[in-house]
Amino acid sequence: MTETARTDDAAPVASGVVPGIGTVLAGITMVAMFVPVRRGVDDPVVWAGAAFAVAAVLAFLAQRHGFLEGRIAGLVAAGSSVAVVLFAGYALNQGVTAPTGVPTVTLSIPIVFVAFLTAGLTAAAGVADYYGIGSIGLKERSLQVVMLSAVGLAGLLITPVVVSILAVPVRPLLEPISQIESTVFTQVCMAIGTMLVAGAYLSVTDRDLSFIDVHRPTLRDIGWMIGGLVVLFGALFLISFVMESTGVESADHSTTQRAQESPDLMLVLVPLAILIIGPFEELLYRNVIQKSLYDTFSRPGAVAVASVIFAAVHVLAYATAGLGAVIASLGTIFGLAIVLGTIYERTDNLLVPALIHGAYNAILFANLYFVYG
Repeated sequence: MTETARTDDAAPVASGVVPGIGTVLAGITMVAMFVPVRRGVDDPVVWAGAAFAVAAVLAFLAQRHGFLEGRIAGLVAAGSSVAVVLFAGYALNQGVTAPTGVPTVTLSIPIVFVAFLTAGLTAAAGVADYYGIGSIGLKERSLQVVMLSAVGLAGLLITPVVVSILAVPVRPLLEPISQIESTVFTQVCMAIGTMLVAGAYLSVTDRDLSFIDVHRPTLRDIGWMIGGLVVLFGALFLISFVMESTGVESADHSTTQRAQESPDLMLVLVPLAILIIGPFEELLYRNVIQKSLYDTFSRPGAVAVASVIFAAVHVLAYATAGLGAVIASLGTIFGLAIVLGTIYERTDNLLVPALIHGAYNAILFANLYFVYG
């Protein structure tokens, strides 16, 4: 979100709408964090999360009653809410969910997860408040995030659709089909599907192929590729170290299970990672989604939002464990996506993050082969 957004509509509107929304969201977060406390959960992490939720509520209320200036209130609310996200996520990872049944429906909602989600939204409201974004700017950004989230989801769902369509004329030619042939076929369908989604988005938004940032790599780009790969693995090591030190459990990617069953499959995924997985995921989530977010967000803001979308669409790939473990794994994906998004933002060349992403995945696949082969 840019500071110039402070003038996108009248300041009085900004001072009323965003703090009001923030107060409601922070209030929901606070109530949700106090549910396990009222049930007797004596966990300092839960208490800390509840305390930061209270701080976010007080910051917005103080602004609305003239005790705090908007930038200060927004900063306090955003920082406190990020802390709630971390504490709530940790609590979920440790099995503290505070499940609550829904009347007349055989459904149980993990209230701490509700706090996790609303705290994230509260943090966004705090950032908007900090930059003085008013109702018009908030609406524009919200609609764009929803639209591009749908694009990201379409990129995830299009692959089985293309597989189903092409299976009719293609699969009979491959019968009997091996697991390796099936994997290659699925990845090719993923590439086709991603191009269809990207092409449809460009068409609907009246953009042409010049929107795709594919350029011959310069020496600077090559430097970013080498350094970016090192930073990506450094970020993975750091995140893994912090999680291990704090006792956070993560979920295995579905590929890990496939490696255990068929190690040789990893040797096929190594070139596919470089030729298909890295390039086409970066095409959609960085070049299409992140670059489109530049229209209404600052570049750092676009990187952050695109990284959230990228992490969210990976939820099915990590749905191999409990909710808390999945959240931890998605947190790792978010951190790695920040690195890739920043590299793309710095270079404006799709080939750079595409090759880094592909090489990163290829190295992981090769490692799985040596571990389980």
